[in-house]
Amino acid sequence: MSKDKKSGGKPATDPSAKDTHYATLRRAHRDAKRERGEIPTPQPQKRKRGGEDWKPPALAPDQVHLYGLHTVRAALDNPERKKIKLFTTQNALARLEVDLETLGIPFEIVSPQEIDKVLGPEAIHQGVMLETRPLPVRRLEALKDSPLLLVLDQVTDPHNVGAIMRSAVAFNAGAVITTQRHSPTESGVLAKSASGALELIPYIQVTNLADALGELHKLGFTTIGLDSEGPAPLEGTFSGEKLALVLGSEGKGLRQKTRETVNALARLDMPGAIKSLNVSNAAAIALYAARLHLKA
Repeated sequence: MSKDKKSGGKPATDPSAKDTHYATLRRAHRDAKRERGEIPTPQPQKRKRGGEDWKPPALAPDQVHLYGLHTVRAALDNPERKKIKLFTTQNALARLEVDLETLGIPFEIVSPQEIDKVLGPEAIHQGVMLETRPLPVRRLEALKDSPLLLVLDQVTDPHNVGAIMRSAVAFNAGAVITTQRHSPTESGVLAKSASGALELIPYIQVTNLADALGELHKLGFTTIGLDSEGPAPLEGTFSGEKLALVLGSEGKGLRQKTRETVNALARLDMPGAIKSLNVSNAAAIALYAARLHLKA
């Protein structure tokens, strides 16, 4: 027997083990891109069967179910998030990379179907769900030292709000402020769309947006509402050292009261044939432009 063979005739370095290692790395890289929204997540057809008959279980007002590997990891790492119980499949547990002995909360190994019963057949939960309490309520006064804020005027789609939160974290905004009505509450859908950003930036819901803008003015913020018919380009409208960008819902845009309350209205100049953008894309561009002003 040659020196590079083990008993049984297999090479000392088993090619299948190397293939498995690289397959694991490729899967982890692909999962990370999906969690960041860079590539779409395939819809597993089998889990959709019978979805018409699914009814969501009743949740208590202080009960939130978070799901998805990246979302749950971020929640587990957030000391301000009160965690109640972790539900995970055996495979997801290995990918979640948590030490159950030091986790500090109850956990249960479950099947994907058991999570489906709670979240529904459409939720892409990746085999993990975390029962939590909502994050603590934040006050506007606590934002007085933040140079950049983002304000949403009745943006209703949780996927858009989640994407906006990711951009807000990327550009180091101090908070995302929105209305209590006609805006998504803290939920698994919002958290999954935010892909961890919900744990990294205050999400403040206010009763009256005009009053909140007035309070921001008292705290020294210049509020700028984005409007496709705005009188001046956004980059020429910035002033001061503290900015609050205000974006309206798709279709309706800013409400009249909001338009009357902000310090200025501005537009994103777009030379191409399309003159309007998805609100999450517009938010990212506006945040980038605001950061350039604040750094100047």
